[in-house]
Amino acid sequence: MAARINKKRSFLFVSKVLGKHLPVRPATSVLSGMALAARLLEERYSLEVAELPAIVQGIVHQEKSDEILHQLLLHPFELPEPLLFIGFAETATALGHSMFSAFGSKTEYIHTTRERINELPSTIDFEEEHSHAVAHHFYPVNKNLLRSECPIVLVDDEITTGKTALNIIREIQRHFPRKQYIVASLLDWRSQEDHRKFQELEAELDIKITAISLLKGEIEVNGAIGEQPTQQTIVASAHAGTAPVVIPLETAALTKLSFSSITPSGFINTQPYLLETGRFGITAEKQRELHGTLRELGQALQQYRTGRALCMGTGEFMYVPMMIAAFMGDDVLYQSTTRSPIHPAAKEAYAVQNAFSYESPDDPAIPNFIYNIPEQRYSELFLFLERGTSDERLNSLYAALAQLPIPHKYVVMFC
Repeated sequence: MAARINKKRSFLFVSKVLGKHLPVRPATSVLSGMALAARLLEERYSLEVAELPAIVQGIVHQEKSDEILHQLLLHPFELPEPLLFIGFAETATALGHSMFSAFGSKTEYIHTTRERINELPSTIDFEEEHSHAVAHHFYPVNKNLLRSECPIVLVDDEITTGKTALNIIREIQRHFPRKQYIVASLLDWRSQEDHRKFQELEAELDIKITAISLLKGEIEVNGAIGEQPTQQTIVASAHAGTAPVVIPLETAALTKLSFSSITPSGFINTQPYLLETGRFGITAEKQRELHGTLRELGQALQQYRTGRALCMGTGEFMYVPMMIAAFMGDDVLYQSTTRSPIHPAAKEAYAVQNAFSYESPDDPAIPNFIYNIPEQRYSELFLFLERGTSDERLNSLYAALAQLPIPHKYVVMFC
């Protein structure tokens, strides 16, 4: 558990498998999404999944995760019908992608985004009411992505009330109606009242909503909301001041999309995006090609390693770095930066021990955070950026990286 700096919701469940706030073996994080895929086959289609016990072993005993993930990538699950998977930004972009990647065909994946794209209209917009950043946008390059009547699988790391899922279901039904939705999450904490709201929406829209999770229960929160601290904790280190080395990753195997983003202040970044992130939609066929490419990139980055490495995704850009990290050899951990403000406290059993803040390179008005970097744990840091930007907008990030107690720091830049 951790305390949010958020007046709408004061608490946060910090996952040990998601790969966001806490480091995890990258294969373990991917397996958590594949466990949801197996649960989907069991719950919706009443199919027995022989691989589920092995997946659970890979989550509980992380040292086994690499071998189990490799086998599942070679032998993906098959679905009785086409499905569209949608992951929620920013935290569940990799979880949704991992769940989608468990299937060999009949699937497509896209994740929502907080970003504004100049060249595309947002197909649907909805809000995550409790969040520090409420607006979600949706930019499929395939204009017909939502026009089919296939069931939609909505993937989030945690459901507390389910309002976010209900909001997007209502918005989709307004424009692209269908009969079936599946809401998948690692944790499901809905109360009886929250379950009733799901049933009411089913009756109102004449639809069926199936909820699946790895852990389900109820919670009760007591206590006052804490005040926001005046500044985030920044830990000084013997290695503070060392500048990161930029590694440009150029490969024709990844598809560049020439879209630009715009911030509320009007700044336009014309650096291209990657199709393979899923932000604009990705098919099962394209996904099968992706793993070979990410394996090659991971093996190429191994040459920079000297010891235990921490690989770090940035914001919504999580799945591609996570899978590259899974192919970088032994003793590699993965986590991601986040825009979620959390109270850090060096207390036993508290989930966020320290915090490093910086201005987002995409939008300096948005603070971003790196959590839980202990002293003398890592030899190298590999931080992955999907897109470049101006040197001025990278200065704050580089200053934060200089504070991290890690001797060797690399910024891996795709565009």
